[in-house]
Amino acid sequence: MTAFKTIRARAEKRKGGPKALTKLLPAKPDPKTLAKLGDDRILAEMTKRVFSAGFAWSVIENKWAGFEKAFLGFKPGPLSLKPDEFWDDLMKDTRIVRNGAKIMSVRANAGFVRDIAKEHGSFGKFLANWPSSDEAGLLELLAKRGSRLGGNTGQMMLRFLGWDGFVTSRDVVLCLRDAGLDIAETVTSKRDLAKVQAQFNAWAEETGLAYVQLSRICALSIGENYTAEKLESMMGVDD
Repeated sequence: MTAFKTIRARAEKRKGGPKALTKLLPAKPDPKTLAKLGDDRILAEMTKRVFSAGFAWSVIENKWAGFEKAFLGFKPGPLSLKPDEFWDDLMKDTRIVRNGAKIMSVRANAGFVRDIAKEHGSFGKFLANWPSSDEAGLLELLAKRGSRLGGNTGQMMLRFLGWDGFVTSRDVVLCLRDAGLDIAETVTSKRDLAKVQAQFNAWAEETGLAYVQLSRICALSIGENYTAEKLESMMGVDD
């Protein structure tokens, strides 16, 4: 496997040097901040990522104030107790995107967040205590116990919540394959995800960098070479 210093050097060359690359890197996530995050904000982010999947993110962002009102501020307790009629009415609510399966995922995920909070004090505390060295295990739990939180949706939810993990975006996977990792072009199997996890664990030990930083450098080292200015305008969206 290629040493990460080689990947970083390539990213630095593409982005105009070490300082220019550093400006494009996210800050190291703070577990204490994540632990303080309210369960309503966890459910809100889950919902935003579920509705954004396969849809124009800008549309969801523009309607988000309506989502907050329609879903009662995303308070898991009250939402999980709402009767069928409440959810049926949401299918006709123009304040949100009226996708039946995604609307019902909010109901399921409200129960999921509530259950995890009962087990761990809060969902934020649960995430804050889960090690970055086992993102694969966390993604498996999200897929099994949550609704529509598998794959990239779960990864992006974790990223936007401030959990320290990688994202298997097109460029990140391209970087991993170029470095010598034997994985498919699209990472969907447990086998490939385990290989990705092991490689990021090795790079984290090699560099001392946060997983989000490793993921971003990996993406910036290969693929379409956007300008630093363009990337700064896109930061926080994806790797």
